[in-house]
This record gives sequence, structure tokens and C-alpha cells, in this order.
Amino acid sequence: MKNEPATATKLKAFAAPQPRPLPIIVLADTSGSMAENGKIDALNVALGQMIKSFAQESRLRAEIQVGLITFGGREAQQYLPLVAAQRIEGMQALQASGATPMGSAFTLARTLLEDKVLVPSRAYRPVVVLVSDGEPNDDWEAQLEALKTCERGSKASRFALAIGADADRDMLARFANDREAPVFEAHEVRDIVRFFRAVTMSVVARSSSATPDQPVGLELDAALDDLDLDAL
Repeated sequence: MKNEPATATKLKAFAAPQPRPLPIIVLADTSGSMAENGKIDALNVALGQMIKSFAQESRLRAEIQVGLITFGGREAQQYLPLVAAQRIEGMQALQASGATPMGSAFTLARTLLEDKVLVPSRAYRPVVVLVSDGEPNDDWEAQLEALKTCERGSKASRFALAIGADADRDMLARFANDREAPVFEAHEVRDIVRFFRAVTMSVVARSSSATPDQPVGLELDAALDDLDLDAL
């Protein structure tokens, strides 16, 4: 086999490094109770704004990827496959109906995180976000423990949002690992948008830093500065 020209070798040496994936996985409650008081509408707005913001970010060090798992009806489903944010051209609005099969959402999230093709070893520490306004009505404890103790799940930054008075805060606290605020509260629909804005700011701060693998907490007060409430 012929040797490559010296010029080609030099070009390879100076080739720009490929950005590493930074996976964001959202577990969204789409049970029937989410249809009340505009909660599902606010969630749709919040997710749309988050994806749009991620798509506009530089991919010099990190490529922000988004996956969405919904749980409503009989079982959870992968609503949006894990894909680079800039490749998401639009997302069909979530609809709320049925029960709260949260345990199957934990199983799907663990399966996704452990997929070495979708989440390669070079990926940065994942972020997993859980949003719910009620209690699980399936077998969830073993599934949650499996998610928290699997290799990627144990290293992930896990944030939880309790929507309304009926959310199971004790269970959400078992999911989250943010020491400053184990469970964030949404007392009204604008708080849902505010929470996702804080998630967006945290992820963007990581992706643009010199150390994207370092977790960044959520700052809800800062998220108020440019919060778009006109969409609600």
C-alpha cells in the first residue's frame, strides 16, 4: 500500500475534533390529569422552547442531543428518539390521557442510556429530567432502582419537577440527585416553562464550558430574566 502524501498527513493532524454528544432525556407525564388547567399545553411550550434553544447552540465541544419518553395510557413510549437538537424540525404536540405508567418510563430510559450506539462511551455525562403531576400506577420501585444504579444512570444528572398538589414528591425525591433542590415545584403553569428554561440554561452552560462533563445545578431565579410567558 502506498504511503499517504505528507500534506494529507498534516491535514489529518490539524482536523477539527468532532463534538462529543451531550444527551438530554426527558421523561414526561402525559396521563389524563395533565390535560387539566393547561398543564400539557405549558409542557408543549416548554419542550419546544428548550429544543429550539439547544439547536442554536455552538457545537464546538458538545453536541446537545434530546430524547423524549412519555408515560400515559397503558405504557411508556419513546416519543422522540435521541437525536441532535438541530436535527429536530418539529415535534407533534403531546396529548394527555390515561394512567401514569412511570415504571415503564424508567425501564425505557435505562435501555436508552445503556445503548452504546445511541450513547457512545465518548458521550458526556447525561441529563435525565422527570416531570409528573401524579403518582405511578405500575410497578416502579425496582425499575427506578435499576435506572439509578446502572452505569450511565448513576452518573447522570437527574432533575425532577412536581406539578401541582397531587404529585408524588417522595418518589420524585428518590429519582433526583440535585443536592441543592431535590424536587422543583410547579404551582402554576408558568412554573413548568420556568423549570425547563432553567434546565436549558444549565445544559447550555455545560456545553459551552471547558469542562462539559461537570454537572451544573438549576437556577430558577435566573431563568426568570428572559422567560417567554406570552406563549402561554
